[in-house]
This record gives sequence, C-alpha cells and structure tokens, in this order.
Amino acid sequence: MDLRKLKTLIDLVSESNVSELEITEAEGKVRIVKSGGAVVPQYLQAPMVMPAAAPMAAAAPVVEAPAAPAALAGHVVKSPMVGTFYRASSPGAKAFVEVGSQVKEGETICIIEAMKILNEIEADKTGTVARILGENGQAVEYGQPLFVIE
Repeated sequence: MDLRKLKTLIDLVSESNVSELEITEAEGKVRIVKSGGAVVPQYLQAPMVMPAAAPMAAAAPVVEAPAAPAALAGHVVKSPMVGTFYRASSPGAKAFVEVGSQVKEGETICIIEAMKILNEIEADKTGTVARILGENGQAVEYGQPLFVIE
C-alpha cells in the first residue's frame, strides 16, 4: 500500500469517531486501531496464492532465475521502522552524510518520517560511509539496508 495513502487513512481515523478501520488490497491488509487516543497501524501480509501447475504438453525452455544480489561488504545500517527516508533535516539543507563521510557511532546519518514524526537515525558503528542505499523522499521498509559503513 502506498505510504501516502496509509498516512491519509491514519489521519482520517485519528480525526474521526471511528475506532477501527481495516483495508484489504492485493498486496496486503492494513488494520488501523485507535487505542487511548493514539492510532496504531497493523500491517498484515496478504496470503500468497500459488497458481496450479498446468500440464506440460512439450518441454519448455529452462530459464534460470537471476542471481541473488551479492552480500553488501561492510557494516550495513538498516531501517529500524517503516517510513519515508530523508538524507537531510529539511528540503534544501545539506545532507547529513555523503559517500566518503567519516561518521562516529551515535551521529545522525538520516531521518525517517513515520506517522508525521521525524526520527533521527544514528550510525551504530564508527567508520566511513561507503554506500548510500536509500533514495531521498522514498518509502523504506523495516530492515531495509540504508547505508554501508566500512
């Protein structure tokens, strides 16, 4: 589900007398529950539906799946939450870090906006930023790699 659509649904629930809302779409199910004034979204994965195998009339060509992406070399900083990734504190501001930047453990390296709250994400290791994997202004998932620190 689109992050903007999810934020709109959360806002609608928090501003209304509705205490619970559940939406089911092809890619999954979202349940938004208002408990004690706070809105808590719950993400549920849609069940995987596997098509039944069709009988083979003739031998089909074998197509190999693409190789899995190689493991990222270095220490990977992953997203601790679902939200929108930002490299700077505000539009037009200088990015917290660039490739080649020296970072110290505890230093802010990006912001993830979740439910209209800006969460500063800190480096969990001292080193040099080797790669920036997150795209500014794009949605990120929990556990998604954001940076590689060497």
